[in-house]
Amino acid sequence: MNSTRACIFDAYGTLLDVHSAVMANADKVGDGAEAFSALWRQRQLEYSWTRGMMGKYADFWQLTIEALDFVLQAYGLEGRPGLKENLLNAYFELKAYPDAAKSLEMLKAQGYVTAILSNGSNDMLQGAIRAGNLGGLLDDCISADDIKTYKPDPSVYQLACDRLDVRPHQVCFVSSNSWDVAGAAAFGFNAVRINRNDAPLEYHCAPMKHQLKALAELPMLLSQARA
Repeated sequence: MNSTRACIFDAYGTLLDVHSAVMANADKVGDGAEAFSALWRQRQLEYSWTRGMMGKYADFWQLTIEALDFVLQAYGLEGRPGLKENLLNAYFELKAYPDAAKSLEMLKAQGYVTAILSNGSNDMLQGAIRAGNLGGLLDDCISADDIKTYKPDPSVYQLACDRLDVRPHQVCFVSSNSWDVAGAAAFGFNAVRINRNDAPLEYHCAPMKHQLKALAELPMLLSQARA
């Protein structure tokens, strides 16, 4: 990884805490808020992959709404006043992980180009970047919506190379999502997984370069690779 020029990050689950929207409304969701949030995330991703395979693209915000509608019905909460609106408003401005800003700041100081590559729509990403005060720490924010397909389609990873004028071997790609790490590794990126919860290894067909417990470990990893 000593040829790395750019550090490209997934957004949802990597820089941004996808469960913070439900946790901010846990008193309104009631018992099972964590399971509610996990199901919302699961359906959100499932809908992106299913629509992609069917050739029926819709942007990530629409999928987020559709997934929430399903989960509200599954939990019998679709009639609870204001809940859907509160959850969507919170999701639009998801909290960044506590070590996100500092890690990006350190990588910028080391001379790396920093960017987001996400399935999220441009509006969603800009809302979360503003909320997390990450804007000044990123050189670019790249949305799969620009080419109307989703990761792990190789064309999305190629989009990042084209936008940043880098080759795959010059990219350190960072994600907490194992499927995204696998897609990036198969494309040729130096893929790093942020595995905060010690989840089992997956997708041995496309091995990652490194696995870390936190974003805060990344600047040191890249500094050592340069040495």
